Amino acid sequence: MQHINPSDKEIYELLVNTKTIAMIGASANPEKTSHGIMKKLQSIGYRVIPINPNETEILGEKCYASLQDIPVKIDLVNVFRKAETTVPIASEAINIHAKALWLQLGIVNEETAAIAKKGGLIVVMDACIAVMHAILKVPNK
Repeated sequence: MQHINPSDKEIYELLVNTKTIAMIGASANPEKTSHGIMKKLQSIGYRVIPINPNETEILGEKCYASLQDIPVKIDLVNVFRKAETTVPIASEAINIHAKALWLQLGIVNEETAAIAKKGGLIVVMDACIAVMHAILKVPNK
């Protein structure tokens, strides 16, 4: 069955209630989209924890190799990885008790969505979290 993203109202509520975001595929390179989105999310009040085993720090936050390594509660897992690499991420997000899995614009994987939903996560695919924050007029933190 094909995944359908939550309603705008549900996404609004998710973004209002989210405090800490883990960003898989975060980059220290300012030319990368993930870097710009991380910076934007930080500027509107979210704590964004980067997941990148090749970096030690991005935008003032310590980098971690995996979700399991993060010592704080993660509300939402935001993914900047190729669609075919996202299936194990769904299981990891479930295992750390995240509330939601968000696959960025252009990332679609039905198997990932099904696993995450079965595990109780809210799933958003093929949408930019920063754009949705602006469109839905979610208040800054």
